Amino acid sequence: MAPPTYASPMAGLPDQTALHTGRAVFTEAYALIPHGVMRDIVTSYLPHWTQTRAWVIARPMTGFAETFSQYIVEVFPGGGSERPEPEAGVEGVLFVVEGQATVTLGGKSHLLKPGGYAFLPPGSTWTLANKGTVPTRFHWIRKRYEQVEGIDIPAGFVANEQDEPIIWMPDTANRWGTTRFVDPTDLRHDMHVNIVTLEPGAVIPFEETHVMEHGLYVLEGKAVYRLNRDWVEVEAGDFMWLRAFCPQACYAGPSRFRYLLYKDVNRHMKLTL
Repeated sequence: MAPPTYASPMAGLPDQTALHTGRAVFTEAYALIPHGVMRDIVTSYLPHWTQTRAWVIARPMTGFAETFSQYIVEVFPGGGSERPEPEAGVEGVLFVVEGQATVTLGGKSHLLKPGGYAFLPPGSTWTLANKGTVPTRFHWIRKRYEQVEGIDIPAGFVANEQDEPIIWMPDTANRWGTTRFVDPTDLRHDMHVNIVTLEPGAVIPFEETHVMEHGLYVLEGKAVYRLNRDWVEVEAGDFMWLRAFCPQACYAGPSRFRYLLYKDVNRHMKLTL
């Protein structure tokens, strides 16, 4: 099996002769941010980060997806942050797609290479630095942690997806599966950030319709994805942003199709503010 690949933003700017026709769309139930619009002009700079810029591809929005934010962060050599998280009570996940990052978590240093994953508990002390010679890019997913009386806050950890097994869905002949970094029954965790894999021609054979919000960043391959009422072509580097109850299904293309998936889980629905 070939090693995994990881898409990341194109950056730069299109040529002045480029057509404006594209696939970007924002609807009442989903948004599609194709890789071709993740350019230099839409990056932001972050407080207390040096030699760093970020593509913000999801943020809480009233009436849309409200539980998480997602950035693609690019840190140039020598850059990083000693105080990266600005808000108390926020947990995070880092997933490296390019270069390498040195992450210090709980006083211990870890070198994250492509496929590297770090869970950052709320209240944890962590830093990130690019000590290499080329830029590093990683996803940073942030969520306000929902504490529950009698349930501990989960501990931080690091991993690499290349060391984790794909858990194949039953009755799919090992064609549709998920790489999980957290046990789904571990109620300490109120979000999962997984990698979904569909082999060539595999399908999600029904319209998933559920309360979990989603961020889906395509790491590899292409597919036709059902989003609400629409069948949409997606490819490596695209981002799909789904509000709760948006129907979804999928037909994978001619090569392996993989995406990084966020969803909120394991908590009651709040009935009061």
